[in-house]
Amino acid sequence: MLKKKNSVVLFLGVLLGVLLSIGSTVIADRANGLSVEANAEPVTLPYDELRTFTEIFGRIKRDYVEPVSDKKLLEDAIKGMLSGLDPHSAYLDIEQYKDLKEGTTGQFGGLGIEVTMEDGFVKVVSPIDDTPAKRQGVKAGDLIVRLDEKPVKGLALAEAVKIMRGEPGSDILLTIIREGEEAPLKITITRAIIKVKSVKNKTLEEGYGYIRISSFQSATGDGVIKAVAALKKENKGKLKGVVLDLRNNPGGVLNAAVEVSDAFLENGLIVYTEGRIKNSEMRFNAAPGDVVDGIPIVVLVNAGSASASEIVAGALQDHKRAIIMGEKSFGKGSVQTILPTSGSAAVKLTTARYYTPSGRSIQAEGIQPDIVLARVKLESLKASEFKPVKESDLSHHLGNGKGKDKKETKGKGKKDEDAELDIRDYALHEALTLLKGLSILKK
Repeated sequence: MLKKKNSVVLFLGVLLGVLLSIGSTVIADRANGLSVEANAEPVTLPYDELRTFTEIFGRIKRDYVEPVSDKKLLEDAIKGMLSGLDPHSAYLDIEQYKDLKEGTTGQFGGLGIEVTMEDGFVKVVSPIDDTPAKRQGVKAGDLIVRLDEKPVKGLALAEAVKIMRGEPGSDILLTIIREGEEAPLKITITRAIIKVKSVKNKTLEEGYGYIRISSFQSATGDGVIKAVAALKKENKGKLKGVVLDLRNNPGGVLNAAVEVSDAFLENGLIVYTEGRIKNSEMRFNAAPGDVVDGIPIVVLVNAGSASASEIVAGALQDHKRAIIMGEKSFGKGSVQTILPTSGSAAVKLTTARYYTPSGRSIQAEGIQPDIVLARVKLESLKASEFKPVKESDLSHHLGNGKGKDKKETKGKGKKDEDAELDIRDYALHEALTLLKGLSILKK
């Protein structure tokens, strides 16, 4: 018994020794004038709380039903410290750190959803375009309560994500609670290697372009510039307006958000951050040059637009460079810094908040659209349905007086088919209609 007590005391001594050495290092850094800790608060050690910690550590080592290694106990303690701070701070083991780095380059394995934790359940921030989750109908706001037969309640986010990842071609059954649905939904998804194409573009109608950004990756800024060049070429250099679609975009790399905002702004502040340490304070400004030469822009957002998406929407809104249309965005306005540790692991720590150029905090507020749209779906009338009678349909109607009456051509061309397809997307249809109105007023 005495031996065990001595081991606990020894552990406490080692722990305090480590903490004291860390504390003295910080003080020494402050004395040497290092910028990282120039404004840091003095480090104080909570001796009473550390005694409680070591007491519990010793009890677990001695009394737990199965032996537990020191490494596991300390790693779990670190995870607990970070998870108790906010939903985005976390300890990343070697595999998780590797997955994070792969995610920012555009290829990773899994289902294709961006997730967070809410009330102990996994909440879908947004499904990613062209992924198994998106194709199977997973939606932003869905709460995942069970993974196969395993309840999510009680799992850490990293543990839930690890279960969702797996061999490409293997299936997982998600049990989902969705607002508006009376009973839980069961959705089977086949895992795949997720290859995300960050930027897509097409011409909606002559002169009106569409740019879709599904996530912000290291090459997204260049992708937007190439998309604009392609749209200009398709429309013989005569673009009248652009729809920038950021719906269900969970965010990504900060620099990519800055580059995309910069592409449409001539000058001014894009975003700034504020935190407790000096290095967490950053400001990003736009360089001269607007890739679309000042034509109207409508930005589409919804509840699945988060983080980097909100930075872009907020910057363009504050500079009155674009009209924001859709739903209030997610509200993820905090900055996470990745701090590598020994042993190839890392700590993801929230170190600052994002602010739009006018000083609005995005955190837990999101971006309020200039024009709010309800969640509806449009359908065009079928040819067999009733059509209103027009003057030209009346027998012996009076002629136009400017030549022969024009007869409607029968059949549909490709443009008509595209228009009928796009009208099913209510938000996109409204954005295009608004761009046309702005273009007419500009003339």
